[in-house]
Amino acid sequence: MEAAGIERCGQFTCFLDCGGAKLEANYYREMAENCEEMERRGLLENKRIFLFGHCNATEELAELLDQKGHSIAAILDNSREKHGKVYHNIPVVPPDSILPEDGEKAVVCIAARFYEAMQAQLRRLGFTGEIRKMVDYNTYAEYSLSDETIERKWKRVEYGKSAVRELERKYPGYFRIFCPFSALGDLYFCMSYLPYFLRKRGRKDYVMCVAGSACAKVAELFDDCPVEVMGQKKLDAMIQAELYMQDREAFIAHQDRPYVVNLSGALYRKKIPLEKIYCCGVFGLPQDTEPVVPARWNDYADLAAIEKDRAVILSPYAKSVTALPAKIWEDIILDYRKRGFQIFTNVAGDETPLPGTIAISPGISELKSVVERAGTFIGLRSGICDVLRIADCRKIALYPDYNYCDTQWKAIDMYAIDTFENIVVKDDFEWRKN
Repeated sequence: MEAAGIERCGQFTCFLDCGGAKLEANYYREMAENCEEMERRGLLENKRIFLFGHCNATEELAELLDQKGHSIAAILDNSREKHGKVYHNIPVVPPDSILPEDGEKAVVCIAARFYEAMQAQLRRLGFTGEIRKMVDYNTYAEYSLSDETIERKWKRVEYGKSAVRELERKYPGYFRIFCPFSALGDLYFCMSYLPYFLRKRGRKDYVMCVAGSACAKVAELFDDCPVEVMGQKKLDAMIQAELYMQDREAFIAHQDRPYVVNLSGALYRKKIPLEKIYCCGVFGLPQDTEPVVPARWNDYADLAAIEKDRAVILSPYAKSVTALPAKIWEDIILDYRKRGFQIFTNVAGDETPLPGTIAISPGISELKSVVERAGTFIGLRSGICDVLRIADCRKIALYPDYNYCDTQWKAIDMYAIDTFENIVVKDDFEWRKN
């Protein structure tokens, strides 16, 4: 049911693949603090520990628990494609595999985004043991009417309202566009169709509200509009306040939140690529609407260090999916080394280059110049691939073989890019020169 007042046109909610994001620093700290609290309370002692939802966040939780000396019995996951796989000696199994466990001696820890749905599923299955939320991504979905919860939510709304009023004073008369998550691909799709939506709504001046500087850089590829970068908690509070106030001067440009019309059931019957979800579902535009392409690019300062058309840029890191096996990248590196290519790894923050490659860290606006100079880009399918859609070079996107949530559609069905060579990486995948 739509929350009245917020301008939207056919937005809808859908569950993505377990929210498989590499945790941002603040969320990792929260997860670590929750682990420490469970240890202090003895909730992990002599317990069979299960994790739910095989994604990057779950992998980080598994590694954290291992460092603390705790072993993981299994990772529960709804995707049949993942059953039977193993991550660091931890088997991936169906959720009902937990049923033979003694509820007094088992605990399920959830670092994936869909805690509420996962908890409800475990209870429906009949699991009676402890279920712990390790990261609070989405405080909208907290089903409690306790006085403590209601008081906390009111404080959150008041904080959000105050932040919104501050934004109004800074940008009087501006339409506010909120992009809830730190996801480059989502920002790219948002900016690709936003001008049509604004024109339809008769809006000219607007301010983008995003989570993270990288998202701001993607927005800046399209327009010189003001962009406000804020922490996830503040952004969430402002969005909740906008909903509460039924504010017609705000729009939430995202399909994956509980504040939008729920049309996710359509994905179980019809394949709808994510770009069309944004075009038609989020912005209510005709499906043949031509996306706006970014034009505000810059050249990388050290392009001369890259051999023209004789280099390959590798991008093995992504927030949106689990990592590929190291051997795949090793084979790719060996192949291009034999061909005499320079080999670079695109890195950001504390990421490290793949062995035998050169680290390179262009800005978002410089990426196009780098890959066009190199001549070849190979990346794990991520938002970086979206940014490079119009780059004039050979582009290859590698897709882990998983389903989009619990639909019948594979990741490649939802995320394939026309200008890329799209390759699914199955268990028997071998890189071959082509």
